[in-house]
Amino acid sequence: MGLLRIMMPPKLQLLAVVAFAVAMLFLENQIQKLEESRSKLERAIARHEVREIEQRHTMDGPRPDAALDEEEDMVIIYNRVPKTASTSFTNIAYDLCAKNKYHVLHINTTKNNPVMSLQDQVRFVKNITSWKEMKPGFYHGHVSYLDFAKFGVKKKPIYINVIRDPIERLVSYYYFLRFGDDYRPGLRRRKQGDKKTFDECVAEGGSDCAPEKLWLQIPFFCGHSSECWNVGSRWAMDQAKYNLINEYFLVGVTEELEDFIMLLEAALPRFFRGATELYRTGKKSHLRKTTEKKLPTKQTIAKLQQSDIWKMENEFYEFALEQFQFIRAHAVREKDGDLYILSQNFFYEKIYPKSN
Repeated sequence: MGLLRIMMPPKLQLLAVVAFAVAMLFLENQIQKLEESRSKLERAIARHEVREIEQRHTMDGPRPDAALDEEEDMVIIYNRVPKTASTSFTNIAYDLCAKNKYHVLHINTTKNNPVMSLQDQVRFVKNITSWKEMKPGFYHGHVSYLDFAKFGVKKKPIYINVIRDPIERLVSYYYFLRFGDDYRPGLRRRKQGDKKTFDECVAEGGSDCAPEKLWLQIPFFCGHSSECWNVGSRWAMDQAKYNLINEYFLVGVTEELEDFIMLLEAALPRFFRGATELYRTGKKSHLRKTTEKKLPTKQTIAKLQQSDIWKMENEFYEFALEQFQFIRAHAVREKDGDLYILSQNFFYEKIYPKSN
C-alpha cells in the first residue's frame, strides 16, 4: 500500500506559514503580558507586606522618641554586583532574619537600572534613615554606591559588597542571559534562543562580549557621578578604590565567599550569627547556578586581556582582593586546615583616676 501524499497549494502553504508566525507573535505577547502581571503582583504583595508590618508596629504601640539602641538602629546596604554569587549570599540573610530579628528588603529598581534619579536618591536616603519599623535592616539590590553624607545624614548605613574576577563574571552573565539558571529555570531570558558560545562571540567581535561589558564593578563602587559610567575612566577607578577603602565596611570576593561570611559573622553578629554554619551545611549555599555555561579558551581570555578596560577592572579586582586578604590575615588563624576567628586581642589598663 503506497503512501498517500497530500500536497498543499503554494497559497495555502504561505497562509499556513503566516498563521504560524502570527500565532507565535501572539504567544510571545501573552507571555510578555504574564511577566508584566507577575511583576505588578510582586509589587502589590510587597506593598501589602510593608503595610502589615507598619500596622503591627502601630498596634504594638509607637516607639519612643528616644534614640534606638545602637545595634537596633543599624542598617546594612549590600549594593550587589550582578553575577558575583549575590543571590547565594542574600539567601543567607533571608534565612537568618527571623532568628536574628532584623528585616530584609530588596531594592527593586526599574529595569535593574543601577543609577537612581536625584528625587529617588532623596526618597531612598529618607527611607533608609527614618524608617524605624524596618530597623535593624538589611537592604540589597543592584544599585551603585550612594554617598549618604551628601544628604546631611549624620549616621550613614554600613556598606558591604562582593566582587568577582571580571572575565569570569562576564562569562557567567553572558550565559545567564541566554540559558538562565537553576533558581528560576522557567523564566524566559532576554537572549534566550541564542546558542552562540562566549568564544564564538569574542571571535566575531560581538557586542555582548565586548570589553566594554567588563566595565561594571568599578562604576558600582564609584557611584552616581556621570564620570563613573564613562567606560575606561581612570578617575572612576580611583574613586571606586577610595570608596572601597573608606566607605565600605567589608568587600569580599566570590572565590572566597565562605571567608567573607565568616568575617561578617565575627564582626556583625547582630545580623550574621549562624551564617557560617548555614553556608557550609545549608541547601541554599550555592542556590543559583548559571546553566549551560562553558569556560572560555585561553585564546579568548588572552584577547580580552589585551583591552585597557580589562586591565582597569582587573586592577580594581586585585586591589579589592589584596585588601580582603589583608583584613582576613589579621582576623583569623589556620589550624589543621581550618580557619578560626581570633578572640579579642586588646585590653585596657592604667585606668585613671582610680575609683575608691
